Amino acid sequence: MPEAEPKKIAYLFGAGATHAELQNLSPELIVEKHGLLIKDVSSRVIEKARRGKKYLENVELVSGTSGSLNIELLISLIENSKIYGWEYKTRRIKTLVQKDIEQILSKSLIRRFYLHKALFELHKHMAQTKEELIALISLNYDDILDQAYQQYSGPPNYCFSLETDTNSSGSIPLLKLHGSFNWERVKIRGRERTIEIIPLGSTKTYLHAPYGVIWNRALEILIKCDALRVIGCSLSQNDFHLIDLLFKAHLERETPFDMEIISSDETGQAIQGNYGFFPRIKTLLELEKHLVPDRAPDNPFKAWLKYKGIAMLGEDRVKRTRYLKKVVD
Repeated sequence: MPEAEPKKIAYLFGAGATHAELQNLSPELIVEKHGLLIKDVSSRVIEKARRGKKYLENVELVSGTSGSLNIELLISLIENSKIYGWEYKTRRIKTLVQKDIEQILSKSLIRRFYLHKALFELHKHMAQTKEELIALISLNYDDILDQAYQQYSGPPNYCFSLETDTNSSGSIPLLKLHGSFNWERVKIRGRERTIEIIPLGSTKTYLHAPYGVIWNRALEILIKCDALRVIGCSLSQNDFHLIDLLFKAHLERETPFDMEIISSDETGQAIQGNYGFFPRIKTLLELEKHLVPDRAPDNPFKAWLKYKGIAMLGEDRVKRTRYLKKVVD
């Protein structure tokens, strides 16, 4: 019998993927002070913003720090209000977000991260007859994924233009849908430029270069993938454009692709409830006949890497790797 075609795999990374790296190094992580989930960043940033009189003027009553914060919605509400100084207020919040994330992700700390590297190592050692990694999609501004990519595949293929996005390039696309803090002095068509990120806010626009190319490439990838593995991303309704992208990809296919939610089973069930029109959303316990036995592991990304690595390579082979072996120790 002819060998089965390898399963085409794409990944979607959210803030929870980077948060998992922090949590892996510090299991007792104080999330309010160091967490990178949006609610943690939101709480710290709004508290800092409130210390400035210029920011607080006219928004003091609606800029509290209690409850489950949604900084993206707050930014959009301030922008839409057009109150005096709204440009300064939203720009101030967006600047504080970048400073907050970069302050936590110090170079010395990042050097100790290994979960993303273990993922690349897994695919490097995995027989291509089983799975084929075809793309990495990220919503994150940090370069944790980029550094892991660089170590195993060389300079990332960000797909800034159609000229570099050819099948003959041989490199796996790394599509950062919201941009990246490290996109300074990058070359596109031989010209050096700095690319601004798509800042936080529930009303984002992606029409300007190079985001049109990046998002169209992401659509093409989703149309041809067999499974999209979603790591550390709750598929927030603030990211309407992302949900729209997934919806359009389904419309172009004959059969739906699997959406494997690598988060707690509870998060997966919430995503199933919110987006039931996507027919093949799989929670953590539904992956590959209970690949991960725990409904709510402390670190779902790490737990999935452990059981996936053993299932695909075998425990003895995993123990001979550089990074994967750390997730099973």
